[in-house]
Amino acid sequence: MDISHLDWERRRWVREAVQRINADFNRSADTHLIKVDLPGFPDQTLYLKDESTHPTGSLKHRLARSLYLFALCNGWIGPDTVIVESSSGSTAVSEAYFARLLGLRFIAVVQEGVSRSKIDQIAFYGGETRAVAPADIYAEAQRITAELGGHYMDQFT
Repeated sequence: MDISHLDWERRRWVREAVQRINADFNRSADTHLIKVDLPGFPDQTLYLKDESTHPTGSLKHRLARSLYLFALCNGWIGPDTVIVESSSGSTAVSEAYFARLLGLRFIAVVQEGVSRSKIDQIAFYGGETRAVAPADIYAEAQRITAELGGHYMDQFT
């Protein structure tokens, strides 16, 4: 197959992926603000953001969206890329959500003993989990990424 055709197909897929993520953003762009009255502080107004309105119910939803957009725009994610993350928390749940949105396989490398509810949330969005000893979590994520030719969505870098 002609390489330029593959490049065009990949560019088309990336463009469509960005459009899907933007559509999700448009759906949830207005995070609700809740005004909290503070009777003891009449000159002060407190507003709380309600991040639970995101599909994943997590404030990490916006972070995951940004991580995917950054990776897409830098050419690190394509239509067959396996996404790997070393997290057992809300970031992994949100990343699993976006992987499903884009039709990508997602693997979260988690610490042994992580709560069943987090594993279930990741699975709900189509993600897989691999449990390892806490000291091995980052190395295992990098190993899986290399083995599968995927992208390590390292939220800390």
